[in-house]
Amino acid sequence: MKQKKITMQLIADSLHISKNTVSQALTGKDGVSDATRQLVTETAAHLGYIYAKISKKEQTKRNGIIALIASEFAFSQRNFFGEIYLSLEQECSKHGMTLQIQSIYPQARDELIMPSVLQNQTVEGLLILSHISTEYINKVLSIGIPTVLIDHHHPHIHADCILTNNRFGGFEAAHHLIKLGHKKIGFLGNVSFSPSYYERLEGYHLAMNEAGLTVNPDWLVKDASEAMTDLTSKLSRMASMPTAWFCVNDGLGFMLISSLQHMGYKIPNDISVCSFDNGQLSQIHTPTTTTMSVDLSKYGQKAFQQLLWRMNNPSEPFIEVHLPATLIERESTRSS
Repeated sequence: MKQKKITMQLIADSLHISKNTVSQALTGKDGVSDATRQLVTETAAHLGYIYAKISKKEQTKRNGIIALIASEFAFSQRNFFGEIYLSLEQECSKHGMTLQIQSIYPQARDELIMPSVLQNQTVEGLLILSHISTEYINKVLSIGIPTVLIDHHHPHIHADCILTNNRFGGFEAAHHLIKLGHKKIGFLGNVSFSPSYYERLEGYHLAMNEAGLTVNPDWLVKDASEAMTDLTSKLSRMASMPTAWFCVNDGLGFMLISSLQHMGYKIPNDISVCSFDNGQLSQIHTPTTTTMSVDLSKYGQKAFQQLLWRMNNPSEPFIEVHLPATLIERESTRSS
């Protein structure tokens, strides 16, 4: 019978620890306790694992390559994710490091094909922008490269994350409409598309509950697609209309205003609209859209800082950093 190859993953599985911890212990890097290091070393010797000890000089030597991967769709959202990418590029440049990017196409995602930028193991750190798929991200994480997620998280993904405080942002958006005197407030979004959108719905519910307002299920649109025909169809079937809407993003806010105007409503005289992200679409419509603003440059800065920290502290607990969203009041909202 062919003898099973002894790998770091096998050692990790036998000790119920991460592959990254095994690597840190065997290569003499900081981040693991002396007891863990001894246990890993003894287990490796017992199993017959052969590794080359790395000198302190080699440990501190870095090639300065950081990888950034995202879905093809995410990279196409240039107004939002483009600014994050530019911020990351600036941070890498300031620290004398190189940023390599690669799109993950649907076929690679579905077949769990790892990006070529990671296959040669020369990348020191990895940034994953937005959602790809939980299975794919976990496959990438299993490689053992220090990783930080940007604008995405999931209970089944164990990694550092830089996020918008979506719950509080959704709360502030709905609270703004409530302060204007609105009691009939609708919600528009596709909450199955992203955990961020579901969290914004939770913020909306929190604000409505705190104000003692009833949520009309007819005005709770949780499966909205960003297609004008679908949105207009949903609106036209409603027996009545709220006096205000909260939309999970600016794209839906833009289309909602257009659909309502096409149906004969005046914005904001008849209906107020508040959206999220402060992207270009919130600024070019007539009227301009009240929205929740996210400091995208901070995303890049915080993600890079967290990645450097994770590279130096591989065994520390995972951290989620929540960046605040700020209300920008424009022309699409008014007192009820």
